[in-house]
Amino acid sequence: MTMGNVTPAHVAYRTHRFKEMLAWYMRVFGASVQYQDPALAFLTYDDEHHRFALVDLDVIRPETAGKDDRGLVGVDHVAYSVNSLADLLESYAELKDAGILPYWCVNHGMSASLYYADPDGNQMEFTVDVFPTKAEGSAYFRGETIKGNPVGVEFDPEDWLARFRNGDRESDILKFDAKGAVSPIRGELLVLRVEE
Repeated sequence: MTMGNVTPAHVAYRTHRFKEMLAWYMRVFGASVQYQDPALAFLTYDDEHHRFALVDLDVIRPETAGKDDRGLVGVDHVAYSVNSLADLLESYAELKDAGILPYWCVNHGMSASLYYADPDGNQMEFTVDVFPTKAEGSAYFRGETIKGNPVGVEFDPEDWLARFRNGDRESDILKFDAKGAVSPIRGELLVLRVEE
């Protein structure tokens, strides 16, 4: 199994040129903004809930404003869609048996994701939609829930795997806890902060 049956979903970029990047992706791809706040923007050019995510480093990491350091700006992660929660969780179990673990497990509200880093530290997200239709996923960006938590709530993949194997419905497992603690952003962005 191992995450082999995936479809490219989106790319996330860290930038100090948030407004320029937003305008560029809107112009070049004909993308429209699904959701935007001072630190984040999610854009799409088709029925997918988002194809691009932009992270404004001037807000997330203001101490680096104006810096164009390699490794700080650029691709944050590449995301791949998985067909079902079953595929995501069974692939998690298989990869865990091989000693490969995710560094971040988060239910974003419109999708639930496992984030992995390859041996060079390249970050990738394997994600499954929370809603049964693309239209519902896109509508999530226009609702109130995302305004209170644009990042998501962390989950324990072992708990989700046990629930799934015990017969819990995927929709019950994927239900977003809007009152859950907002997850810190994890991954290379966090590593950079610790090393400085």
